[in-house]
Amino acid sequence: MIPQEENDLLTRTGPGTPCGKLLRRYWQPAALSAEMPPGGAPKPIRLLGENLVLFRDDQGRPGLLGLHCSHRGADLSYGRIEDGGLRCIYHGWLYDIHGRCLDQPGEPAGGGHRDSIRHPSYPCEEIGGLILTYMGPGEPPVFPRYEIFLAPDSHRTVDKTFYDCNYLQAHEGNLDPVHLSFLHRRLRAEGGDQAQKVRSSNASSNTLFAADTAPAIEVEMTNFGFRIATLRRTGPSEVYLRLSNFIYPNLAAVPAGGPGTAGEGYTINWQIPIDDLHSWNYIITFSRRQPISSSGGDRTEKDADYIPVRNRANRYLQDRESIKSKSFSGIATFTAMDTCATETAGPIQDRTGENLATSDRAVVAFRKLLLKAIQNVEEGKDPPHLIRDRASSRVPNLVVLSEAISGSVDWKEHARKRETEVVA
Repeated sequence: MIPQEENDLLTRTGPGTPCGKLLRRYWQPAALSAEMPPGGAPKPIRLLGENLVLFRDDQGRPGLLGLHCSHRGADLSYGRIEDGGLRCIYHGWLYDIHGRCLDQPGEPAGGGHRDSIRHPSYPCEEIGGLILTYMGPGEPPVFPRYEIFLAPDSHRTVDKTFYDCNYLQAHEGNLDPVHLSFLHRRLRAEGGDQAQKVRSSNASSNTLFAADTAPAIEVEMTNFGFRIATLRRTGPSEVYLRLSNFIYPNLAAVPAGGPGTAGEGYTINWQIPIDDLHSWNYIITFSRRQPISSSGGDRTEKDADYIPVRNRANRYLQDRESIKSKSFSGIATFTAMDTCATETAGPIQDRTGENLATSDRAVVAFRKLLLKAIQNVEEGKDPPHLIRDRASSRVPNLVVLSEAISGSVDWKEHARKRETEVVA
């Protein structure tokens, strides 16, 4: 368990909070590019407890502004896209993507003091199907050159899912390898298992998760966060190695399943606070080997606003009959399984009553690192993995693995050999 004050430090992310100040030091997703088509309407969003409006100007550039007009507070998401910016429909004040007021048409000469207006604004960049924003002070850092964002668009999918809870409990699920042996386990093989065979093995990950439900877990610190090595004994001389990663401050890189991705790519789960009680999980998946489809999967289980169809209100459509022979959880999709496990802990999980075990080694390490990074910011220092020089933005040691190896092999050496496969 952790004290209440630590739980508050890690979970409160609004303006001025210590963790909020930390998260604002890094680029964070504001939306999927697909949500903001050229010529589309402005979109009201809530991010890190702030009410904002995201839009593309008439040149197609994304901009993120405070939601309420600096004149009389009208909602700018109803505004007009024209004349180089976003124009409020109340009195016609016009703002560009930098928050400069370009026009006050109801004032003499278009507003003699318009240049003194600096509407709240945050810089945006568009990378790999995401619109990212920097909400911190000073010059934005360089966004790291993760391999997943360097892949061709055809080899990458991007999606997001709404979580009706604090970002932290969703993120800690990404760093918990043991739950894969239970929450996500199918009790009988399905047709897709063959397409998800583990590298160097004839078995699927589902089969290997069940073969050893109490794996050895090791954590190795890195410049970007840490690696989580999960080692499951699957035979007299064979180990199933699953290598996932925590990336500062709120990302996790995990093995991807599905045709064309197993062993040849990975998934990033990026947990973004909407506010303290709600969050987004941005899901980016890629394959080095071949194009991957963006259709089907869990996307069909979400509505147009990316809210899961299976949710707490309908008990995630759990099928109690399927628990007997088909599914450990009785819940049909990975997204619904994860949201059930994290949302039902409450809007903000009370960690003062938890009882951590040896399998929570990575969760404990993450909390310690995040608390230390928060302290760095409070002391006026840059937190870890904040890149200021583009020449140093490569991350060639971000390795994600799901494969069978000999029990005599040192997993750390094996991971370093796999670094040669990374394109970054």
